[in-house]
Amino acid sequence: MATQLLMPKATAVWLVDNTALSFEQIANLCALHVLEVKSIADGDSAQGIKGLDPIQTGQLSRDNIKECEADPDKKLLLLDPKVKVPELKKKGPRYTPVSRRQDRPSAILWLVRNHPEMKDAGIIRLVGTTKTTINAIRDRTHWNINNLQPLDPVTLGICSQIDLDFEVAKAAKYLPKVEEGPAEDTLLPASETQEGAADPQVNEEVDADSVFKNFAALGADDENDKPAEQ
Repeated sequence: MATQLLMPKATAVWLVDNTALSFEQIANLCALHVLEVKSIADGDSAQGIKGLDPIQTGQLSRDNIKECEADPDKKLLLLDPKVKVPELKKKGPRYTPVSRRQDRPSAILWLVRNHPEMKDAGIIRLVGTTKTTINAIRDRTHWNINNLQPLDPVTLGICSQIDLDFEVAKAAKYLPKVEEGPAEDTLLPASETQEGAADPQVNEEVDADSVFKNFAALGADDENDKPAEQ
């Protein structure tokens, strides 16, 4: 029996419009709340959704629908799917077309040179190679190392730019953080230099009376220094 209904809300719309099933039966089949099914029947919900016939799609049988219409306690049963969907395989090394396999060493060399922070696992996911090949290129012991040219794997069509950016960003997380050195000496702002560097003696207020007294004393001294007239 199928484990999941295709387009449950659209199926609920069709069942509400074309059958005499109870709201509970439709809600159980479509994994909806009973009040949500009632709102569909009242026209308050799913107004823009076109109903999907579950009989035509092979999800329900007409006989099962008639039986459930006659007995509200019966449940609608999904039919086994006619098309078997293969299970997804576990993720492994990326498959590389035969026409591109000869370019993998060049792509590895490009990754090793331009992204040395990337681990072997990341390169394997991008290029679909082995650790032995990666180590041989890192150590320059690969049998064709002298003829290899570093080429971008995206340009070669081995991986997408999105996959490359993802692996680069992932590898960058494991890079050691660079500690920032002490801040370089910089010029102090003008406000601080004017406040701190000013000479307190220069900033003292000038007493006008004392200035005039000094000038008067200097004038008297000049008169005393003149030679006496003969």
